[in-house]
Amino acid sequence: MPPQPVVHVAAIRKTYGATLAVDEISFDVSSVLGLDPRRDAYALQNRIGVQLQEAQLQKRIKVREAVALWASLFKQTVDGNRLLEQLGLSDKRDAWFMTLSGGQKQRLFIALALINDPELVFLDELTTGLDPQARRAIWDLVRGIRARGKTVVMTTHLMEEAERLCDRVAIIDHGRVVDIGTPGELVLRHCPERTVFVTADAPDAGAHFRDLPGIISVADDGPHITIVGSGADLVTQVIGCLAEHRIRVIDFRTEVPTLEDVFLRLTGHSIRD
Repeated sequence: MPPQPVVHVAAIRKTYGATLAVDEISFDVSSVLGLDPRRDAYALQNRIGVQLQEAQLQKRIKVREAVALWASLFKQTVDGNRLLEQLGLSDKRDAWFMTLSGGQKQRLFIALALINDPELVFLDELTTGLDPQARRAIWDLVRGIRARGKTVVMTTHLMEEAERLCDRVAIIDHGRVVDIGTPGELVLRHCPERTVFVTADAPDAGAHFRDLPGIISVADDGPHITIVGSGADLVTQVIGCLAEHRIRVIDFRTEVPTLEDVFLRLTGHSIRD
């Protein structure tokens, strides 16, 4: 028997005035919590963590006080000081909440979501507004959560973030799930093309690539050749062709589609409100 999902969402719908944000979405997240949210609410609260995109605390509560307050709500907690250190907030332990920057507040709410070492954590736009250093630190923190066997459910508009952190990704457009799968599956399914850029010391080098299997196009611009094809063996075939014809290569690089390419292909390029 397959494991019961830790999260089961069935036909959820959410509107903000006239805006339909979530339109009959259903999905499962497999894990081993096995609790009923209604019957076992208290037990479940001790095993989950939630970080919201927008939240507030009392203006004059200090960072260390907020962490201590949250920790007092749970039987089991992690080291709050260590958590603040991981999130770059050690020097803000005695700062009032109202003096924190937007990014610092965001990191504090992540600390509060993780203080009880949850088995299941919900992260909502966890790196919005953060600088690259803070973003990478939080990514490492999430990887650590996953490495300890925890389940992470996160929402993000950053495709790089989803590609680096997620085992499974659901792409939502106009409130509906348009596809779901691992990042690799989604890329292979919707953007199978690969591009190879070759700079060669041979005037007719481009002609040798046109008959390779899976080739979509070959464009010559002097010594610069752009080869577009499909299939996982494209790069191997191009390298084999270069070796077979003893073509001297000055530069060689490849470009593979990303989850962002998949998102744009599935949802279009127009700007969304």
